[in-house]
Amino acid sequence: MHCLPIINEYISPMAIGVFGEKLGMTHIFDDQGVSIPVTLIKIDGCQISQIKTCETDGYNAIQVAHGEKELSRLSKPLRGHLEKSGTKGFKSFGEFTVENPTDYKLGQSLTLDLFSVGQSVKVTGTSIGKGFAGNQKRHNFARGPMTHGSKNHRLPGSIGAGSTPGRVYPGKKMAGHLGNAKVTIKNTEILYINKSENILALKGSFPGKRKNILKITKKD
Repeated sequence: MHCLPIINEYISPMAIGVFGEKLGMTHIFDDQGVSIPVTLIKIDGCQISQIKTCETDGYNAIQVAHGEKELSRLSKPLRGHLEKSGTKGFKSFGEFTVENPTDYKLGQSLTLDLFSVGQSVKVTGTSIGKGFAGNQKRHNFARGPMTHGSKNHRLPGSIGAGSTPGRVYPGKKMAGHLGNAKVTIKNTEILYINKSENILALKGSFPGKRKNILKITKKD
């Protein structure tokens, strides 16, 4: 069986990583006294629950379990899956594409030892859902005239011609569901690592609210 090609060139074939819980934001000061916004992420309880290879799955990847949960509170199929790797109870799973899955072992713990201060990483998460939003909030459209007599304050305007084509083209920017989407931030810098508390401090802001799960991928 042939391996599936890696389409995303940004991701290194050895792009292992961890999953963490977003604690919130704060700021730190550098040597020049400049305030830098940072996001604190709690990295705890990530273990390898499955090793996927070209021979068995068609591609090389590592499945990482995170979010500890009692085995008795999991479904029977999930308990059986975790028992194969000898891991504890977990409620969430994710994958990292790797080149040599044989370099890893079932049940292996993934900790902050994978990272170092100053390293660049890629962070993926789910943005905050904002429900149904209008065209201005969703797409940053300009408003109409606010003068007396104007009947176009926040209207979207024309959405297409009448006779030809006589329909609205797919993908037209209109009002609709805003947020609750997968967002990836690339090349963010690690500013601080606290191994005793399993806390990672990354420069800038990241998608989602507190307690959201973020996927942090190394960039070799």
